[in-house]
Amino acid sequence: MSHWLKMGGCVAALAMLALPLRSALAADATHPTVVELFQSQGCSSCPPAAASVSAVSDRADVLALSFAVDYWDRLGWKDTFSKHAWTERQYAYARALARDGVYTPQVVVNGRVEGDALEPGALAGLMSRGDRGAGGPNVGFSGGAVTVGAGAAPSGGADVWLARYIPRTVEVAIPRGENAGHTLPYKDVVREMVLLGKWRGEAANFAVPGGSEQGLAEAAIVQGAGCGPVLAAARR
Repeated sequence: MSHWLKMGGCVAALAMLALPLRSALAADATHPTVVELFQSQGCSSCPPAAASVSAVSDRADVLALSFAVDYWDRLGWKDTFSKHAWTERQYAYARALARDGVYTPQVVVNGRVEGDALEPGALAGLMSRGDRGAGGPNVGFSGGAVTVGAGAAPSGGADVWLARYIPRTVEVAIPRGENAGHTLPYKDVVREMVLLGKWRGEAANFAVPGGSEQGLAEAAIVQGAGCGPVLAAARR
């Protein structure tokens, strides 16, 4: 079942299957919609949401990232991809979006809207409501750096993140917990998030450090400080 955590407690919620979707957005290959899925291998409600996100993940106008949170790890099965940093990122979104807690599965679109993406058409609705339009600075990769063009920055500046993730589907056999006995697919699993620096409106370059894991894809995300709205994103 899905897992809801308030800042000091948890409550269970039911889930329903999500369907594949299409949506007409202002996003394109150079301005992809950032879809972040927070899930766990120990959550039986998560596979439908993962399938919903996976259905759009190969679109050129979508940057899909899957974060394995760790608060399910004590409930029978430790997620093989989980990191506490991803739980902290989810809580940062809860604060930024004025929510009183977190849950799985949870999808955050462009740092602007959130939902479980389980109802038919729910992800399409989130992507439509979270569409950031055509604004935002140009962002891309040039050699060993992320480049961010000039533009309007939030008053507190914006964080420039480097995401490193597994760009293929990984099958994981789960022997214990709510998904015991199932082998489930996981795609675009985030392995590293590196804060490259602060963007304050002027064109800037941010050096990309070396990674600790081979075979990962890279993407850059520019968003308001403290997991605020996403201003721009690009994949390498």
